[in-house]
Amino acid sequence: MKKQYFINAKIVDPHNSINEIGGLIISEDGKIEAVGKKVNTNNLPSREKPIDLKGKYIFPGLVDMRVFVGEPGYEYKENFRTLSNAALSGGVTSVVTMPNTNPVVDNVSIVDFLKRRGRDKSKINIYPSASLTVNTDGNNMTEFGLLQNKGIVAFTDGIKTIQNTRIMSRIMNSASDLNSLILQHAEDYELAQKGMINDGIIATKLGLQGIPEMAEIIIIERDLTLLESIKCRYHISQLSSGKSVEIIKNRKENIKFSCGVSINNLSLNENDIGDFRTFLKLSPPLRTEEDRLSLVKGISDGVIDVIVSDHKPEDEEKKRLTFAQAETGASGIETLLPLSLELYHNGSVKLDTIVKALTSNPAKILKINKGNLSVGSDADFCIVDLNKPWIVKKENLYSKSKNTSIENKKLQGKVINTFVKGEELFKLH
Repeated sequence: MKKQYFINAKIVDPHNSINEIGGLIISEDGKIEAVGKKVNTNNLPSREKPIDLKGKYIFPGLVDMRVFVGEPGYEYKENFRTLSNAALSGGVTSVVTMPNTNPVVDNVSIVDFLKRRGRDKSKINIYPSASLTVNTDGNNMTEFGLLQNKGIVAFTDGIKTIQNTRIMSRIMNSASDLNSLILQHAEDYELAQKGMINDGIIATKLGLQGIPEMAEIIIIERDLTLLESIKCRYHISQLSSGKSVEIIKNRKENIKFSCGVSINNLSLNENDIGDFRTFLKLSPPLRTEEDRLSLVKGISDGVIDVIVSDHKPEDEEKKRLTFAQAETGASGIETLLPLSLELYHNGSVKLDTIVKALTSNPAKILKINKGNLSVGSDADFCIVDLNKPWIVKKENLYSKSKNTSIENKKLQGKVINTFVKGEELFKLH
C-alpha cells in the first residue's frame, strides 16, 4: 500500500478533541501518520498528489455496539460478508455482534468459529459478545473468564433480559472480579409478555397488546440498585422512554455505568406505525413523541452515551405477517449515520456529540482502540458528504435482509468512502 494524503477536509475526532479543517496522512502499513490542520499542501512532498476532499468531512470509523448477524444458524438473514458490505456503506468499521445465534455463543468453540468466520469473510472489525447465561435461558452463568480469554469484549443475552435478581447479582459479582462488561436489555418479561407496541392510545386503537414503559424502568432501577453495592462495568443497551432518561440522569451522579439508545427510537415514534406497519415492530418499542424528544435531549446533554443501529435483519416473509406473528427488529446499520445526522441538521444535537456517541464513546466502554484518529492507530475512517440528499430504497441496500424501518425516507448526508486499516473498502458509485 502506498502512502496516502488527504487535504481540505473537515475533520471531527472527539477522542482527540479535533474539529478543524485539515488533512490526513496514511502510512504504507495502514496507520495514521498525521492528522489535522498541520496537514496541508505546504507541508506535503511536492511530488505527491494529495486527494482534495473539498470540504467533505472525515469521521473516525463508526463503532456499532448492537448488531445481530445470522452466523451461525441464520445465514439466510445475514452473514459476515453481507453484514460487512452493509456496515462499510454506512461508515461502520467495528461492530459488536450479539450472541442470539443457533447455537448460542456461550462456549469457547463457537467463539473460535466466529473469530475465524469474521476474519475470513468480513472486511470490518468483528467483536463478538457472548451470552450471560447458557443458551440465553437466564439460569446458569457462562464461563466469563474462559470466554474473555478468547477475546470476548462483552456479555449479554441480547434480546433477552436477566429476570432473576439472584442470578443478576451473581453475574455482577463475576463481572466485578474479572472486569467484564455486561450489556443488559432492560425489559421485564412478565410486564412485556405478548406485548407488541408501546402501551398507550395507539395500542388501544389498533387493538394490540402494549408494552408499558414500566417494564423498562423496573429492570433499570433493580440493576442500578444492585450496582450501588456491586461495582462492575455495566451498560444498558437501549433506552426507550423519557422516564428512563430521568432515572439515568439522577443515578449517574452516584453510580458509574453507561447506556445507549437505538437510532430507531431517536428517529421514529409510535405514530409512524400507522396502519399496522410490521417493519416498525421493534424491541424496545417505539414510544410517544415526548419520549423521543427526551431521548434526543438525553444524547444532546450527554446523559445517554451511545447510539446503536440495533441492526436485526429478518427476511421479508417473517415481517409481512400479522402484527402478532411478525418478527421483531429492523435492519439499520447502513442508515445509522444518516439518521443520526438528521439530529444535527434539525439543530437538536451538535455534530461533535453525535460523532462521539457513534465512535469514541462506544470504543471507550468496550475498551478497544477504535473510534479515533490518533497517530499510530489503524486508519479506520469514513469520508462523509454532510449535505448529499438521497432516498432510502430497499433495492439499494447491501444487507441481505431488506427489513428497513424507513423505506422511501428522504435523508441528508451520505458516506462517500470508508477505509479500514488504510484500505478503501467502500466507494459510493
